[in-house]
Amino acid sequence: MYRQLRQLFIGRPLHNRELTAEHLPKWKALSIFSSDALSSVGYGPEQIAITLAVPGLLLYGYIGYVAAAILVLLAIVTLSYVQVSRANPGGGGSYAIAKNTIGEFPALVAAAALFADYTLTVAVSVSSGTEALISAFPNLIGSEVTIDLLVLFGILMFVNLRGVRESSNVFVLPTYLFVLSMFVLIFTGAYQAFTGTVPVIPANSAAKQPFDLMVLALLLRAFASGCSSMTGIEAISNGVPMFQKPQAENAIKTTFFMAGMLGIMLTGTTFLILHNHILPQENVTMLSLLAEETFGRGWMYYFLQIATMLVLYLAANTSYNGLPLLLSILARDGYMPRYLGIRGERLSFSNGIILLSVFAGALIAGFSGNVEHLISLYAIGVFLSFTIAQTALVVHWQRERGAKWRMRAIINAFGAVITGLVVLIITVTKFIYGAWVILLFIPCMIYIFKAIKQHYADMAEQLHLSLDEWQSLEQAPVGKNIIVVPVSSPTSVVVQTMRYAHSISKDIIALHVTTDKELGRKVEEKWKVWDPGVQLKTIYSPYRLVISPIIHFIEKLRKNKAPDDFITILIPEFETKKWWHRFLHNQTGWILRTLLILKEDVVVTTIPYHLKK
Repeated sequence: MYRQLRQLFIGRPLHNRELTAEHLPKWKALSIFSSDALSSVGYGPEQIAITLAVPGLLLYGYIGYVAAAILVLLAIVTLSYVQVSRANPGGGGSYAIAKNTIGEFPALVAAAALFADYTLTVAVSVSSGTEALISAFPNLIGSEVTIDLLVLFGILMFVNLRGVRESSNVFVLPTYLFVLSMFVLIFTGAYQAFTGTVPVIPANSAAKQPFDLMVLALLLRAFASGCSSMTGIEAISNGVPMFQKPQAENAIKTTFFMAGMLGIMLTGTTFLILHNHILPQENVTMLSLLAEETFGRGWMYYFLQIATMLVLYLAANTSYNGLPLLLSILARDGYMPRYLGIRGERLSFSNGIILLSVFAGALIAGFSGNVEHLISLYAIGVFLSFTIAQTALVVHWQRERGAKWRMRAIINAFGAVITGLVVLIITVTKFIYGAWVILLFIPCMIYIFKAIKQHYADMAEQLHLSLDEWQSLEQAPVGKNIIVVPVSSPTSVVVQTMRYAHSISKDIIALHVTTDKELGRKVEEKWKVWDPGVQLKTIYSPYRLVISPIIHFIEKLRKNKAPDDFITILIPEFETKKWWHRFLHNQTGWILRTLLILKEDVVVTTIPYHLKK
């Protein structure tokens, strides 16, 4: 029944040879890997305006300058970041290229930064999608977190667990509908601006307070907020193996195409905000205000809002295709649990998908789905990984010294300097608004990575079997196996357990713990009548403890046994016919088994007895 339900919701298991069918053509890959970057026009320009449109300050006119700086940065990052796909076609992005060129520590910094960025991408995208929904339907105000979590776990996680091919089929249409609706908005708005009677840039939108240090501080903070529009650029380089062949070339073409569309949408949206002098309003997105100004409250307005909502929700899918793959590479290198590197039944990294959903859900719940608060944590991680990737590529080109290596090294060096400066700007301007959390999170993650790596190294050292150990096995003295069977009362379960005990050893101890001496005597009498050929040892527990006396008895047995002897605990346990029957019985056997497994030199086995009714 469980397997049938699983196949109904998740789909049939896929054979390993079907992995090639999961590779994506460019047009599908664009919808999966670019939805994060493209959807950022839904909140990126708004974050610039929120910072600059401060009542009483004439800073509104600087919005265009900040947007222009971000466009220049977008061009620099795009030109330099396609080199990651070319130099590292195996995927893993900044982590992989850094590990192969500049060492472990920078690679782990990049991995930790990407972990934070991908998780925040999911939280910000889902929360922004809900804001777009509420802008169109204000009656939903107050249900933000509930909607966020339903979308996160009920749609995004569920669809991605079905595999890459399934998610691309579901997400490709909303992405292209959003791009189409945004282009219609921009061209319609531009036509109205240049053919109408209102000045293209009204005087109140061009007003600027004279430049000073306070203005500079606010401009840098607005720039840091607007850099959220740049997140997602790195996703393609992380997922190069998911493209159809030639993988690197297809990834590079998709990167340029994505950057071009993003640049057009950022330019057009910023221009229309200035032309219409749109100001931030509570519970309404600026994109919603812009669409209403351009189309009115007609069907095109609702079409754009629904498309924006869908693409913002689905922008989180960029992380679902980026982070699980990165975690699998980290797991392969020993820095994350190995089960994160195993593909699930649908050939997706299902454990990584579930982990990402849990972390993103915790962020949404912790910040009540507030985009402005989540944005404060955003961007520093991805720009830090940008900087590390560009620095690593400079070293890579110097080592390879292939065709045009000097030009490529110069491009990446310039990109590293620029993105490094952006990291400093975001850190300084956003530190008290939440950037400190990421700066604390990254060292913590590096510590976790190295602790996991050390654990696997210690485990490998201890489990390594030398040839001498293998050859000495035949000459090793054979000890006896001491069997301990905890007995509550002589029942059919105990009979089955005693039969198994006799089949593996002659040294058997039946152990009974009683909290009442009279009841203890009755159990002993029943045992004598049954006479299984094993003496019953009874321990009286006046403090009504059952598990502690058993563990204490086994501890004494461990100290007195010979070095080559084994101790095996056989726990009789009945399995109920129906799952809810389990709650009608105590869990002494389960607790005892859990505690005994932690003991050295003790073998713990459960002997199940299945009830028929």
